[in-house]
Amino acid sequence: MKLLDQVREKVRYKHYSLSTEDTYVAWIKQFILYHDKRHPNEMGAAEVEQFLSHLANARNVASSTQNQALSAILFLYREVLEIDLPWVGAFVRSRVPKRLPVVLTQAEVKLLLTIAIDIAPSPYGLILQLLYGTGMRLMEVVRLRVKDVELSRREIVVRSGKGDKDRVTVLPASLMDAVQAQLAKRRRWHDEDIEAGKVDVHLPSALSVKCPNAAREWGWQYMFAAAKYSTDPRSGAVRRHHVEERQVQRFCKLAAQGAGIAKPVSPHTLRHSFATHMLQGGYDIRTVQELLGHSDVATTMIYTHVLNKGGRGVASPLDRL
Repeated sequence: MKLLDQVREKVRYKHYSLSTEDTYVAWIKQFILYHDKRHPNEMGAAEVEQFLSHLANARNVASSTQNQALSAILFLYREVLEIDLPWVGAFVRSRVPKRLPVVLTQAEVKLLLTIAIDIAPSPYGLILQLLYGTGMRLMEVVRLRVKDVELSRREIVVRSGKGDKDRVTVLPASLMDAVQAQLAKRRRWHDEDIEAGKVDVHLPSALSVKCPNAAREWGWQYMFAAAKYSTDPRSGAVRRHHVEERQVQRFCKLAAQGAGIAKPVSPHTLRHSFATHMLQGGYDIRTVQELLGHSDVATTMIYTHVLNKGGRGVASPLDRL
C-alpha cells in the first residue's frame, strides 16, 4: 500500500474528519516533495526543521499554519510509520499571536443579514441567521441533523462539536417559522429520496453497523441538505450530502461587501458577534461559555474587551483640553 493511502487509512481508523484527512495528506505530500521525494523513513529532525523553516521564511505562512504542518508530520511518524521520535522534544511550536476577534455592531449584523437574505438562495440566508442567533460554528450548522432541532423547547443540540463534545444552544424565536419551513422542504426531499432509493445519509463512527436502518430514518437526515446528490469520497455511496461550507462563506462575504463593512467578515465573525452581544446584553460569562461550548472560561474571557469603553474605560487627555 502506498504511503499516502496508509495515512488515509490511519486517519479513518482514528475517526478524524474528511477535512483533517485531506489536510494531513496534503502537508505530508508537500513534506516529501520538498525533500525530492525521499521516503520519510530516511529522514529525521533535520529534514523536518528544514521544511518548517521553509514554510516560515520562504512561504511566509502564519504560525498556526506552520503548527498544522508539524501536526501532520508528527502524525505520519507516530501513527503511520510507528517510529519513535526522540527528537520531537527539540521542536518548539510557533507561538500563535493573540488577536482580538473581529466583532460587528448590531447595526452591521442586521444589515448584513438583511442583504444575505435578499441575495442568497435558500437555505444560506437562514444558515447565516443561525450562525449569529445561536453562536454555532459553521460546520456545526451545516452538519445539523433533523433530530437535534427541538422546536417545542426552542433548543438546538450540537452533537460532536469541537473536542467531540455535545452542548445545547438557543433556537431564536424569530427564526421558528423559517426553521419549520426548512424542515417541511427537507421532508419533501426525504420522501423523494426514498422513492429514488438514495435516502441513506452519512452516519458518525460505527453507528451504521450498530443501527443499519438509521441512515434512512428522518431524524438522522441533514437539515441543510444539498439540492443534488453527490458521491461520498470514502464509501463511494451516491446520496444527498449537506450543503458546502464554502458556499456559506461566499454569500457571507458578498453580503458584507454589499453592506459596505470594512472589517474582514467570515461566518465565524457572526459567532464572535453573538458572544459579544450576549455579554453586552447582560448575560453572565458562564452562560455564554456554555452556549459557545468552551472548555475553559478563559477562552470566553476574550469577549469581555467589549465591556470596556475606549482603551479599558479610560478617558483620553485630549478630550479634556
